[in-house]
Amino acid sequence: MSSVHDLHQMLSEGSELNIVCHNNPDPDCLASALALGRIAADAGIDERHILYSGDISHQENRAFVNLLEIDLKPFDASALLNRSEDSLVAFVDHSTPGANNNVPPETAIDIVIDHHPAESIDARFVDHREELGAAATILAEYVEALDMEVDAMLATALLFAIRRETLNFLRGATAAEYDAAGFLHDRADLDLLQTLSTPSVSGATLDAIATAITNRTTTSAVLISHVGRTSERDAVPQAADYLATLEGVETVIVFGVVGESIHLSARSPDPRVHVGDLLRETFADVGSAGGHHDVAGGEIPLGLFADFTTSDDSLLEIIEQVITARLLAELDL
Repeated sequence: MSSVHDLHQMLSEGSELNIVCHNNPDPDCLASALALGRIAADAGIDERHILYSGDISHQENRAFVNLLEIDLKPFDASALLNRSEDSLVAFVDHSTPGANNNVPPETAIDIVIDHHPAESIDARFVDHREELGAAATILAEYVEALDMEVDAMLATALLFAIRRETLNFLRGATAAEYDAAGFLHDRADLDLLQTLSTPSVSGATLDAIATAITNRTTTSAVLISHVGRTSERDAVPQAADYLATLEGVETVIVFGVVGESIHLSARSPDPRVHVGDLLRETFADVGSAGGHHDVAGGEIPLGLFADFTTSDDSLLEIIEQVITARLLAELDL
């Protein structure tokens, strides 16, 4: 594994850093990007950009960006083409061009810092630790190792990201997350942390969760449900988190139609079920999916189903039947 000092040296030789977030970035990705930008500034890079595609739709994510004043710019693939040798490209919280990002697959990547399962990561600097609960943990280690000044905004961002990614240290947390939290705690703004942790919920999100509750079916401790069509992309994982608390349920898969695609979210503490592998193997031929043993997600283009009917109600019925049948077959239920 490369060291943070190798990273700092690489950054000191650059003139520009483009930090590319994954699509629809979450706090772990955003906080990691913010921290990497600070490290780049410490190394002498004045031209720094945090780029994203998709939406900042989850109420937590919107509050995170606004309250922490993170300067985000829409991703433009042309900006990465024909760039100078000292213009660097970094991925945080993801690792592969074209996978959960809009970066052309042939793009050369300089820096990858990630904790999600991945193979054959190609970059000049790679820190890939699947065993960790959050990418922000790695960045917290970096700023501590470099003995950088960590202001309240950065400490709050990293601490909130670690807490959120691990569901308050209950999902995938390791000793490294606790060590990072210990380093960040006294430097963070705890009032701001509380504000970030209790954002308002939109009516559309509440309606989507209610729909998922109504539509749930359970087979052998596996719950499958859908939120129908919603404008709130993050209502799908929020519904999965909520339904995962239901007594007697070990594995939850929730899906829903958002815009022109079907979004899936899965949760499972059951050691017999790896939901990342489950979603990937179930939908590899029609979309992109994957994730960790206990938390995963995916996306399927809606066009694969849209040709069957012009009625939205009929479309949702077809989607429910096909998605559920595939999942039950893969689970051998």
